[in-house]
Amino acid sequence: MDVLYFAWVRERIGHPKDTVETKAGTVRDLVEELRAREERYAAAFADLDALRVAVDQELTDFDASLANAREVAFFPPMTGG
Repeated sequence: MDVLYFAWVRERIGHPKDTVETKAGTVRDLVEELRAREERYAAAFADLDALRVAVDQELTDFDASLANAREVAFFPPMTGG
């Protein structure tokens, strides 16, 4: 599965994309796996309230299933103006 990072999430992790093999059942499970990788990931995912997530390009929440997912993207909330 491809995991994409945007904006400050990408800056904290240091690259825009990972390809991961995961047994995570939900986005939240995936986040826990990523946090355990190293400090950069732990810092990027420290406050889930400051993040939004999309699975296969559809906005969802952190309890969403990853069954058959090909892509997960993490990004800060969008602001208009």
